[in-house]
Amino acid sequence: MFEWIGSLFSSPPPRPTPTPTPTPSPFFSEPWRKISWGQKQRALQEVKAYTPPSEGQHIRVLLHGPVGAGKSSFINTVNSTLGGQMYTQALASNTATGCFTKEYTTYKIPKRGQQPDYPFVFNDIMGLDPTRGVLVDDVKLALKGHVKNGYKFNPESGLAQGDQFYNSCPTLNDKVHVLVCVVPADSISRMNDATVKKIKDIRMEASRLKIPQVAVITKIDEVCPEVKKDLKNVYRVKYLKEKMEEFSANVGIPMNCIFPVKNYNEEMDLDDDIDSLMLSSLKQIINYGEDGINFLQSQSEMN
Repeated sequence: MFEWIGSLFSSPPPRPTPTPTPTPSPFFSEPWRKISWGQKQRALQEVKAYTPPSEGQHIRVLLHGPVGAGKSSFINTVNSTLGGQMYTQALASNTATGCFTKEYTTYKIPKRGQQPDYPFVFNDIMGLDPTRGVLVDDVKLALKGHVKNGYKFNPESGLAQGDQFYNSCPTLNDKVHVLVCVVPADSISRMNDATVKKIKDIRMEASRLKIPQVAVITKIDEVCPEVKKDLKNVYRVKYLKEKMEEFSANVGIPMNCIFPVKNYNEEMDLDDDIDSLMLSSLKQIINYGEDGINFLQSQSEMN
């Protein structure tokens, strides 16, 4: 009897300690894209050796995207990577309030010494602010080569025929050969619907004109600590690929046309990994740009 009573007051047997659920790894087991890290000079020589289909021709790259996306910084990073030293040719702002770029500006990339400039140029435009940004109609005119260098964008009224900055007879060199949408990784999920609509409208016009389109995702180190720690993780981090897939679904640009980059921002010296990632993207932009030139040339020969 006492044994039975004692069993009433005895402590229950300890419960087994649950096995903790392992934290999912932020990485894929293998990179989902390959980058030739450590072979910067080889990639650099490939870009330096590029020649357009015909003499005197250059690839015109038009950059567009939300305010503060890093379009000007992208141009400076390309210039720095190819020039072998830090450049700030395109004035950039470190804030995302208001449109810093006001004019349609063409940036040539100079080669060292007395050599000719690289056979590709970049055009920077006013940001796609929902209310105070560049008008979609002005971007459409730029795609067709109707906007002259130095045109000052006006969010209230667009460029019209007869204006001194309206190019009524654009040449093949005046027209855009590849359209690049520059988007910061930290704003993809909260991008304004009006901005997304502007991107889609511009993309539709570029598609109608048969202009190849790519996207560049900037500020990847600001959303992925794993990338900030080591840029070589760019194609291993799951979160970054998810952001790219989200942007692809939102605007319709295929994943194989979307490239993450790290712009020079606070660095004082060149970094081989930043350069390698930029060169990987730049080579694809050049390839698409040549496709754009070839199409325009074929059209002109038919007419």
